[in-house]
Amino acid sequence: MSAILPPSQRLWWKQPLDKVEGTWIALALLWCLILFFMMPFWHVYGKQNLSNEAYRTSPEAFQKKAQELVDQYTVRTETDANIPVVRPPAGSDIYILGRLWQWWPIYELEKGQTYRVHTSSLDWQHGFSLQPLNINFQVLPGYEMVVTMTPDTSGTFTIVCNEYCGVGHHTMVGRIYVVDKKE
Repeated sequence: MSAILPPSQRLWWKQPLDKVEGTWIALALLWCLILFFMMPFWHVYGKQNLSNEAYRTSPEAFQKKAQELVDQYTVRTETDANIPVVRPPAGSDIYILGRLWQWWPIYELEKGQTYRVHTSSLDWQHGFSLQPLNINFQVLPGYEMVVTMTPDTSGTFTIVCNEYCGVGHHTMVGRIYVVDKKE
């Protein structure tokens, strides 16, 4: 038998298995089982994957929720584009819009408080990556992604779009400020 010519007997699965082939098949099956069971183990014990929620929404409805929060809790504006900086009450839901080519608005959160972060896109697929933390997920139009977050360090955190969204993709950067509790 050669690799070029078809086998003389068409029922190849009835041919005897060589010892080396059996060893490789057993090793491949064992490796597949290890990788399969590592996925749930890594999710639970590795704390690498977010447990988040996703809901259907419309861009208009999501933009309305974000605008209501901005209208109620804006403390100042920042940058040349006059992006509002919003300080919501501790423990509230916050809404971050992804749109060409900006994350809107900027939030000022309180250290040690839990927030539900809602994100959605108004136009294209974006990637939400909160640096230097390991929060990373897809943001799609028509879907509202919700992540529960409790900031434990104060400072400035950068939101980066990590999904190519057009010629201005490299400028799509946002911020979240985490401040110590104000008395």
